[in-house]
Amino acid sequence: QVQLVESGGGLVQPGGSLILSCVGSGFTFSRYAMSWFRQRPGEGRESVAAISSIGGMRNYKDSVKGRFTIYRDDAKNTVYLQMNSLRSEDTAVYYCNANGVDNGREYNYWGQGTQVTVSS
Repeated sequence: QVQLVESGGGLVQPGGSLILSCVGSGFTFSRYAMSWFRQRPGEGRESVAAISSIGGMRNYKDSVKGRFTIYRDDAKNTVYLQMNSLRSEDTAVYYCNANGVDNGREYNYWGQGTQVTVSS
């Protein structure tokens, strides 16, 4: 059974930091590109950061560049999102996503989400 389990969300003041974690199981984690998405109240889900399966190539949403860092530890089947200099507009539910190909078929998995609230 495939699972993605996020943790690390919570309430933080503007300018603060959080580290989100996502542990994957039930699939070959190292062969999947991993991403973090977020969904703000009343809005659609948007990609925030992504890291490739090989070579560690990273992409970021413009508004988080220089503040957020995505990295992965394949030995622990875990992807992280280090979030610094948080702003109120970063308040959202953050979702972990795994995307890859197994036996010629594309798979796309989602976690249940973790709430991040930036407020004083």
